[in-house]
Amino acid sequence: MVRLRNRIILFAIDAFLINFAVIFALFVRFEGHFNDQFIHYFNRYMSAFIIITVMKLLIFYYFKLYGSIWRYASIAELMRVVGASIAGNALMISILFLMGLNLPRSVYLIVLLLDMAFIGGIRLGLRSINHYFHSEKTDKKTQKRIMIVGGGDAGAMVIKELRNHQSLLSKPVVIVDDDKRKHGQSVNGIPIAGGRDRIPDTAEKYRIDEIIIAIPSASKKDISDIVNICKETGAKLKILPGIYELIDEVVTINSIREVQIEDLLGRDEIRTDMDAVSGYLRDKIVMVTGGGGSIGSELCRQIAIQKPKRLIILDIYENSAYSIQNELKKKYKDLDLMVYIGSIRDKQRVNELLDKERPNVIFHAAAHKHVPLMEDSPKEAIKNNVFGTWNLASAASKNKVSKFVMISTDKAVNPTNIMGASKRLCEMLIQAINKVSETEFVAVRFGNVLGSNGSVIPLFKKQIAEGGPVTVTHEEVIRYFMTIPEAVQLVMQAGAMAEGGEIFILDMGKPVKILDLAEDLIRLSGYEPYTEIPIKIIGLRPGEKLFEELLLDEEGILATKHDKIFVAKPLEIDFGKLETDLEELYQVIWNGSDTAVKAFVQELVPNYKEEKNS
Repeated sequence: MVRLRNRIILFAIDAFLINFAVIFALFVRFEGHFNDQFIHYFNRYMSAFIIITVMKLLIFYYFKLYGSIWRYASIAELMRVVGASIAGNALMISILFLMGLNLPRSVYLIVLLLDMAFIGGIRLGLRSINHYFHSEKTDKKTQKRIMIVGGGDAGAMVIKELRNHQSLLSKPVVIVDDDKRKHGQSVNGIPIAGGRDRIPDTAEKYRIDEIIIAIPSASKKDISDIVNICKETGAKLKILPGIYELIDEVVTINSIREVQIEDLLGRDEIRTDMDAVSGYLRDKIVMVTGGGGSIGSELCRQIAIQKPKRLIILDIYENSAYSIQNELKKKYKDLDLMVYIGSIRDKQRVNELLDKERPNVIFHAAAHKHVPLMEDSPKEAIKNNVFGTWNLASAASKNKVSKFVMISTDKAVNPTNIMGASKRLCEMLIQAINKVSETEFVAVRFGNVLGSNGSVIPLFKKQIAEGGPVTVTHEEVIRYFMTIPEAVQLVMQAGAMAEGGEIFILDMGKPVKILDLAEDLIRLSGYEPYTEIPIKIIGLRPGEKLFEELLLDEEGILATKHDKIFVAKPLEIDFGKLETDLEELYQVIWNGSDTAVKAFVQELVPNYKEEKNS
């Protein structure tokens, strides 16, 4: 009802302005004299003013001048005013010509300019009044004071978006930008105080509550440096994603997200040889085990882009399988997708599926990976990780799968827990079976991935949301981290390089101290570590190391043509002996104790040294 009333008022104002523009144009044309000529042409116009007014209003309606929310008016709305004014005045000239009521030609030009000024001006005026009214009504004490990092187009758009959305109670007050030519100038009335080195001082001077980093074109290294500086301010941090993440490069208020721990890593985008990756995936039947998990689901997403002949997902957990199935069906309409529920531990099920589907490439991501849980259930770790891999590898070899890529972990190197030892056995199995099979078997070894199921990041975020404490096992514990998309891109790239028998090792960048990670996450959430959110040291968990390794002493390391991928020197592993050992391990699992299983695994994996942590 209010909206209809406002439209009627705007109609009435426009009707008045349309006619006032003509009268004022006549007044200007005759130099302010109400003489006989003025009266003559005024009477001419009045003979047709009703039809002209109605037709102009209809044209304005057609150009949607009554449908826009003018408090969000922009250049697009003003261009519609210009178009409507030109069309309306062209129609007015036609009507007057057909009725034989021509006006002086200069009047038409003056009326056109006045229409643009009056019709556009009244709308911008309403916007200004509305902005002033809302600003006055907003309690200044509830407004967040915002610093924008980046004085370019993106920063200007962020300022505009914040002003257009008064309900956010966010007031941009200052900008910092590294371009010295901009210092001392302003963007949309907001001053540019200096470069990134001035962020802490400027935040204190302007009493900043929140900082928005608006440099979509910046490198990951620059973003990491800026975030590290911003952490000193105590202000809450948000960021406009990289331009590759922005749909159509359009900045909206919804584009702004929380700063994530990935933004602190400072790792530039992975360079992938897409031709090589496409070469072994396009038009091929590709299977992903554990396809509903963190790594597996991202593998499925990136494989789907390569347009395989068919994508097959195998997972034991139906909810995660159903979730990735729906996602892929929605996004890739032409994808031939099959999703199977089943366990790699079920030898018959694995053989049936591979015999039926005949995949060309298998990415093996199914595994039990949670270290403390596997310490309490060592038999399950071996059943799933080792014998599940054996089932799958044997079926792959039997069905002449072209390429088999297994996901491994840095915990397989000098393992101190049964999960790591189980994955080392998997690596040994992959290297051994490669020698007796036509299938190219390889493993890809890397460290922790950010945000994966069961990883430390989601745990820390949950603890912060609950007010703490954030629990860290040891002050000196360090880990390598990589984002899930990064890891998957490199896994696919390693698959393209594989010739069989390799263990590829991904460059994980610099190791991160977990205590520093906890402190950073607390600060990124807008709190101060130890004072607002406590951090509690709880001691290393069973089987946990202070630091992880990516390479066995005897393996050595060789570079590849990709600067983020290395390959370990293959070790001599006899498949026949390993097969006999695994058959004996199988009997120990069914007939022996957990202690016996661990003891036997230590015989098979000499580097496995179980650690007892209190």
